Order: sequence, then structure tokens, then C-alpha cells
Amino acid sequence: MSQTVPLYMTPEDQLFAGIAGRRFWAWVIDTIVIAAITTFLTILTGFLALFFLGGLYLVVNFLYRWIGIARHSATFGMRMMGVGFVDTEARPVTGGTAFLHTLFYTLSVAFVAPQVISVLLIAFTREHRSLSDIVLGTALVNRLRAW
Repeated sequence: MSQTVPLYMTPEDQLFAGIAGRRFWAWVIDTIVIAAITTFLTILTGFLALFFLGGLYLVVNFLYRWIGIARHSATFGMRMMGVGFVDTEARPVTGGTAFLHTLFYTLSVAFVAPQVISVLLIAFTREHRSLSDIVLGTALVNRLRAW
């Protein structure tokens, strides 16, 4: 199935077209995968992990996001939705930037104000960048076939 691009869209507009929705669905996919990994590890420990389930989920979440973004500039959910992170030069992000992005994401989820600000920025700005993206100079964009 061929996807046509409206003639009025600039190449930059194409990078950000539909990003807010794709970002949401990527987050849903990633959350399901992280929950499945956490459940598997809990069963693997004979359910002893239930005593530190919150910590286990936090560690699995952090490692999953950091490794995915560092290796592919995207988590599994982001790849499924056809999006990926780039830096200000439109290059895939480095491992260090992936670590910082994951750290900022984790901290923003832990506190209400940064999370609300991020959601509003993603929903209502042209480039749909989160607070973490703005601080680090990254953006989640549609992956082009050249990637």
C-alpha cells in the first residue's frame, strides 16, 4: 500500500506528521512489553520479585528504553510505529544521549508537573517534542526509508 504525501507538506512537515499519535501508541506497545518482561522475571524468581516489584519494573523499564534507544534510536514500540529519535543534526542519537533521555523520561514520569508539561508539548506543538526532547535537543520523527 503506497502512502501519498500532500503537496503542501514540506520535508520537515513530513518528519513530524502524525508523531503525537504514533508516540502514544509506541508508548502503549512498550508498556505492554515492559510489563511482560517484568511478569516473566517475577515468575522466574518464584514470585519473590513481588516484594520489590516496583523497583524491578523501574529497572526493566529503564534498561529496555536505554538499550533500545541507544542501539536503534528507538524502542521496539517506536520501531513498530515507524518513528525514531534524532539529534539536532538529524543523526541517530548516541548511547549517552539515550541514557540521558531515558533518565529524564523516568524522572518526568515520577513527578506530575514535568509529565503534564511534556504531554501538553507533545500534543500542541508543531514538532511534538517532550520536555526531555527540548532539554536534550532531540526529536522523535517519522523514519525515512533511507534509515
